[in-house]
Amino acid sequence: MSGNQDAILVVDDRPANLKVLLSFLQEHDYRVYMVDSGQRALEVLPKIQPDLVLLDVMMPGMNGFEICKKMKEDKDLAAIPVIFMTALDTVGDKMTGFSAGGVDYITKPFHQVEVLARINTHITLRKREKELEAALEEIKTLTGILPICSYCKQIRNDEGYWQQVEEYIAEHSEAMFSHGVCPSCYKKAMSQLKEEEREERLV
Repeated sequence: MSGNQDAILVVDDRPANLKVLLSFLQEHDYRVYMVDSGQRALEVLPKIQPDLVLLDVMMPGMNGFEICKKMKEDKDLAAIPVIFMTALDTVGDKMTGFSAGGVDYITKPFHQVEVLARINTHITLRKREKELEAALEEIKTLTGILPICSYCKQIRNDEGYWQQVEEYIAEHSEAMFSHGVCPSCYKKAMSQLKEEEREERLV
């Protein structure tokens, strides 16, 4: 295995599911860790610090939603993206997952192409977040405290004008940007879409 593989933790109490996921994720060059319970997941997460967690919802003992909430309460685990896997497919179930801190939701039985697409999307987004965090940290080190608007998050530059964060960073570092959707905005967008769907059904 190469040292730069993205690491995924798969949490599922069914050995058959673990076997299938292990097989096709390794085929696509992911480094895969597997556990069969929520308690075990919380034990290994601090040690392996995966790039993403595939988390089954319906498990004995601690369910997936509870595990995700505990992750988000831990500052060292909170930024790890969590994708739920479950046969529960109602809007309410999905919103519960997003409220718990998940970034996406895959309904069983799942299609491998869909799983890979969602994994790639969220790992890429997390990498971009890390790049932004590193760039901001570099700028803070070089220039001290940055004046950032608490509402729109724009930064006031040295000339007194307000700029978007990415514009300011691009001018003061070598960081490159590509645009994506952060987990919080993703949840807001999903919530809005579900509300629109509900209203359409009532019409």
